[in-house]
Amino acid sequence: MIHFIGAGPGAVDLITVRGAKLLGEADVIIYAGSLVNPDVLGYKKADCLVYDSAGMTMEDVIHVMANTEAKGQTTVRLHTGDPALFGAIREQMDELDKLELPYSVTPGVSAFSGAAAALNAEYTLPQVSQSVIITRMAGRTPVPAGEELRKMASHGCTMVLFLSTGLLEQVEQELMAGAYNANTPAAIVYKATWPEEKVFRCTVGTLAKTAKENHITKTALITVGNFLGNDYERSKLYDPTFTHGYREASK
Repeated sequence: MIHFIGAGPGAVDLITVRGAKLLGEADVIIYAGSLVNPDVLGYKKADCLVYDSAGMTMEDVIHVMANTEAKGQTTVRLHTGDPALFGAIREQMDELDKLELPYSVTPGVSAFSGAAAALNAEYTLPQVSQSVIITRMAGRTPVPAGEELRKMASHGCTMVLFLSTGLLEQVEQELMAGAYNANTPAAIVYKATWPEEKVFRCTVGTLAKTAKENHITKTALITVGNFLGNDYERSKLYDPTFTHGYREASK
């Protein structure tokens, strides 16, 4: 069997129990060495063979998987965060389907969840934002038509940007071409949940300046929106004056 596993955002103990168990059973691990905390490999068994996919093509990865399957052994393909977000797993699964090789997917804690924890924030605050847009700035890899950042920003809800730290001057322009202004709260979270985690609170208009002053060029998430402010309404679920299926409102 081939197991795609989300390693979590960085902290070794934020991998799932299932993911850690499968890592410990693997004969071969192919991990994204440029992104995954290598300490996560501490879950592997002593004789496990490890490949760093940072220098591999997809064809190289599939070749290792196929060879491992031919030997009747188990492969773990270890991705950062949750593999469903910017994980490039669909193309790998399609190739495995062609080869009729079995696989499974184990989800992981995404870096966008790790960033919220680092900020002590809730993305969905009543009367502030009930939606979260997870996207990125177009760079060397384009985004589909209709998903340009300024169009995504036109909704004015909470936004989390992956893969955009090196393009923050353009990010500022695109966000302000949408529903945000220079004073909209924002934050840069560097290596969320890693030992070297850093949090920089700023505004949309100071994103590029903040990153430059703190020498942040990659491995960071950008969060944007008024969820970072202090004004919101209390949740109805725990409001004593609100009746729901499990509790009557107080008199």
